[in-house]
Amino acid sequence: MTPLKTIFFGTAELACASLAALARDSQFQLVAVVTQPDKAKGRDLKIQPTPVKAEALKLGLPVLQPVKAHALEFIAELARLQPDIIIVAAYGQILPQSILDLPRLGCLNVHTSLLPNYRGAAPIQWAILNGDAESGVTIMKMDAGLDTGDILTQSRTTITEADNAQTLHDRLAGMGAELLIGTVPQFAEGKIIGQRQPVEGFSYARKISKEDGRLEWSQPARTLWNRVRGLTPWPGAFTFLSGESRQTMLKIWEADVIEGIGGSHGEVLRADKEGIIVACGASALRVLQLQREGGRRLRAGEFLMGHPVAPGTRFST
Repeated sequence: MTPLKTIFFGTAELACASLAALARDSQFQLVAVVTQPDKAKGRDLKIQPTPVKAEALKLGLPVLQPVKAHALEFIAELARLQPDIIIVAAYGQILPQSILDLPRLGCLNVHTSLLPNYRGAAPIQWAILNGDAESGVTIMKMDAGLDTGDILTQSRTTITEADNAQTLHDRLAGMGAELLIGTVPQFAEGKIIGQRQPVEGFSYARKISKEDGRLEWSQPARTLWNRVRGLTPWPGAFTFLSGESRQTMLKIWEADVIEGIGGSHGEVLRADKEGIIVACGASALRVLQLQREGGRRLRAGEFLMGHPVAPGTRFST
């Protein structure tokens, strides 16, 4: 098969595995990589390339960074490249119809959910937040809607108790790359026909904000455990330690559920090297790893040596 002239759109780390897989497969000729403009990051606000740009430069691929994907001069530049197909993964902008119509095979998207579940910006986080037993990847032919295009292929994975948003992200990134490479050649040959998504029964995964990390101790312990897992590493679950001259924010990195015990919401029931057990709306959450505002990330036993937390102390929202 003649290599497919391919343009790749991506920005976030999630997309890098798919880009690398395309670059090393002789069935594809990557003629351009499109990513978001560089941004200032970190405490010193140093300009940083997107993860996809860094990967593309490492691979020696040409990079385009339009401010807006609907800019006419940018679309004209894409048209001059005459792509057979456009692949999109975690790009971060809605593509206009003029781009969707540009390649002869259309535009395919690598989406990290089992569509029609979790259309939108944060499917990985919301799958864990909602306590789902499984997640997966969908290769979809894009249309003008938000993740509403025809489903070409899917791959599933179990969400384990050891998973957080980072581990699931990494696994789905690899699965998406593998599924993409297996799907596109068959799709190009007409061997895969897309299946329309249902008009009902879908769900949205809205963008996560920092405020989503706030732990409401009146909720069941399992709900809070899912929140810790679903929001690690960003934005992180957090609470406040009362009883000092000012409330101290604590970021919770790891926890588990202790069934069969309870108390007043947010009350510390026990604090030792095994963890800090906090009463919830149902059962209790055992904090295993945490970080004081401005401090280091520590196991509970290490944290308590420098910052004692007595039973009866309260964590507040």
